[in-house]
Order: sequence, then structure tokens, then C-alpha cells
Amino acid sequence: MTETLALTGERTAPGIWHENYWFARHEAAYRWIVAELLPTAGRVLEAGCGEGYGAELLRTAGSEPVFGLDYEDLTLQHVRRVYPQVQVIRGNLVQTAFADASFGLLTSLQTIEHLWEQPRFITECARILAPGGTAVLSTPNRLTFPSGNWYHTRELTMAEFTELVEPEFEITHTLGLHHGERLQEWEAANGSCVDAQLAGPHDEWPAELRELVTGTTYQDFFIKPSEIRPGDLDASLDLILVAVKPTDG
Repeated sequence: MTETLALTGERTAPGIWHENYWFARHEAAYRWIVAELLPTAGRVLEAGCGEGYGAELLRTAGSEPVFGLDYEDLTLQHVRRVYPQVQVIRGNLVQTAFADASFGLLTSLQTIEHLWEQPRFITECARILAPGGTAVLSTPNRLTFPSGNWYHTRELTMAEFTELVEPEFEITHTLGLHHGERLQEWEAANGSCVDAQLAGPHDEWPAELRELVTGTTYQDFFIKPSEIRPGDLDASLDLILVAVKPTDG
């Protein structure tokens, strides 16, 4: 079995059958970055790398070098063992040790909702990105995400997310992640698949839910841009912002 981190509720990880829906949902955003934004000039930083699968996916897609930044030492020990070509650094996301303009691309997916000092994190992202560099940030949509995750200090709507990022960046994409056709069909017959997963222990899930979760892949999600205004994405599951550091700042 592939080594993976123990689940605490704070992060997701590959290779755990009952976590597969959440892992695939996260992976879909990384796959979008690979398809739409790579290759990129300059070094890449995954800020809040967690288990490391996202940083490794960016690396194998052609980004080199890729750095993974996280605060927890046991997590980084895992990344070093499992993804040895990702260059890991232990540090505080709101006050890193990197020099100004160190990276051409910064990704931080499903991380900002865990931070107490969200504006300070955005300022730090802008500091360590080179002028013209790109930041890709994602977070659960507060309007659709189940309440009660005690690891989240502040969840956001798209309007709040853009308000947070705009002082430091030029936002180029506002996007929302949604269920694809297979998940939509299941929910039309059975109700919310997220609510079903949260309703009881995974070893008590009905067979149809087990089958859905274990068979879910990143292709069961799609990412849609906002065509008019951020409010158009209020029904999305996760929010994604792509933003560029101004060249005159």
C-alpha cells in the first residue's frame, strides 16, 4: 500500500478509499492548473503543501523546481519520503523566509480557510512572487460547504475572496468547481453525496454510496469561469482565483 498520512480532518490524502471523493475534488483543481497554466517561467511554490500530492503533480507536469512549504514537521517528513524530488521547506505561510520575487508561480489550494491572518498571507504571496508571476488560490465556498469544520478559521464567498486578493493582485480568472454529470445524476436520485458521506461512519455507508465514492475521479468534476460577476459562482463547491502580481508594484 502506498504510504499516506493519517486522516485528522484537516487535510485529504490519496490512497484512502473513504476519502476518495475529497481527494478527487482537490485533484481536479490541480489538473486544471496543469492543463491551463503550465508550463510557467520561474520556480514554483506550493504554499501549504500538506500530503504533497499536489506539488508532485505540478512537478511531474513539467514544473521544475517545485518547492513545498508547510508548517508541520511530520507532514514534511512524509513529503520527503514519498515525493523526494519536491523540495520541502518548513515555515509559516504568513511570514516565510523566501526572498522577494522568488517564484514565478505560487499555488495554495484549500489552505487560506485554515489561516487566522488571511490578509497577511495574501501580502506575503505577493511579496515572494516575481512581478508578472501568477498565484492560484482555492478555498471551499462558504455558501455550499458543510458547516462545522473546526480546522477552518474563516470560510469565504467569492465576493469575500476577491475582496481579500484584489489589494495585492490583478485577478484574471474567477472560477468555481462543480459536480460533473455522473455525480449530478447520483444526487438527483439519492440527494447530496456530501451529506450522505457525513451522515454516518464510512464503515456503515450503503453499498451505492461506497461505489460512488470509490469510483470518483477528478474527471467527475468540472471547473467553470464566472462570465459576469463573482456572484455567478455562489452555487459552486470550491472557489478558485487566478491572479497576477502587477509588474509596476
